[in-house]
This record gives sequence, C-alpha cells and structure tokens, in this order.
Amino acid sequence: MTRFLGTAALAALATLAACHGEKAQAPTRENFTAALEDYLGKRGHLCVGKFDWPIAVTEADRLARTLDAQQMPFLEASGVVSSRAASVTRQAADGTRAAMPAREYALSAEGRQYYLHVPVVVATPARRVTHPADLCVATLVLDRLFGWEKPQSVGGRSVTSLLFSYRVVDAAPWMQTADARRAFPMAIRAIDNAGVLQLRLGVHLTPDGWVADELTD
Repeated sequence: MTRFLGTAALAALATLAACHGEKAQAPTRENFTAALEDYLGKRGHLCVGKFDWPIAVTEADRLARTLDAQQMPFLEASGVVSSRAASVTRQAADGTRAAMPAREYALSAEGRQYYLHVPVVVATPARRVTHPADLCVATLVLDRLFGWEKPQSVGGRSVTSLLFSYRVVDAAPWMQTADARRAFPMAIRAIDNAGVLQLRLGVHLTPDGWVADELTD
C-alpha cells in the first residue's frame, strides 16, 4: 500500500535539508577538509606535462637538450614508451618548413596505465589552458589542513583559499630511481616534499557547500 507523507512531515524534511545545507556552507575545518578531499579525489594527480602523444624528438631537440629529448629515453628504458624512426615537419632556421628525421615515442601498454584522462589545468598570468589528459606518476591525498583566509565576497560569491599539505600514494615504481631524479626533477621534488610542502587552493561557496575553483571555473 502506498503511503504519503503529511504536510508536517514534509516540512520537517525541508527543515532538516535546510539545516544540512547551512552546516555545509559554514566556514569550518570540517567543511574545508571535505572540499580538499573532494578536490584531491578528482584532481589529486602528480603529472609531468606530457599531454599529447606520440612525441617526436629530432636531432636538433637532442642538441638543444629539450625536456622531451632528456625524458623520452628514460621513459623508454623504463618500459613506459616505445619508439620508432619517423619524419616530422618542423620550421627550419631559414623560416621554411621541412621534413626532418626523428624518433617518435608512443605510450606502451605499461605507459597507458599512467595516462589519465582527467582534466589538467595549466594557469599562467597570460592564459589558462585545460588539457584533457596527462601522464601522471603519483596520487596525492590530504595530509593536513593548516588554515584558511577569512572568506570574502568577490564577483558575487564568497571565496577563500586553503593552506594544506599532501601525502603521496601509488607512486610509479619507475619514478623511484636515480635516473628518474635526473629526468623529472620537479616531480621528484614534489614526491620528496610530501608532508612538508604547503600548497594553497582557492575555493568558493555554492548551495551545496565549499568547492575548489578549478572544479567549476
């Protein structure tokens, strides 16, 4: 038999929902911790800026010691990529475009396990770019929330920033070598400084609570 809630019961449920919403919107350690854990659960990946594959390395790249020229041989030796001889079109010194011999690197079956299709936001003072995927070498989880700035109204919404540290879990085994330190020094620094390095995350208030800016902007 179908049972219907009376007006008083519906009103009570509405009141409980409103109270829950108000609690989630309060600028408290509990709510900011939840916002950080939500953000890290969705975007907490330590990635190395290898957005697009395959990657070609020419002799000119090797002579210039570009990042790809230094990192691809390490990744190939680690079984993350495989390579083949190829030809790419690049701009020559005289400004014309010409075909050049190159080594083309593609992700192996092992490497594809670390190529995550999760949006990666790269922000500079000049522009903000979102890449759909990246090669990621570890997962970050919340270590400690140190504090936050007093929320203020900016652009019609309540905003603040959270200061926190992180822990590293599930680091790729091939990142735990001396060669990895030479190939990816910035990623190794982030791994070595887990629990020490403090990061700041911007968040804003929504009807459902505090949310990282990066997840909605």
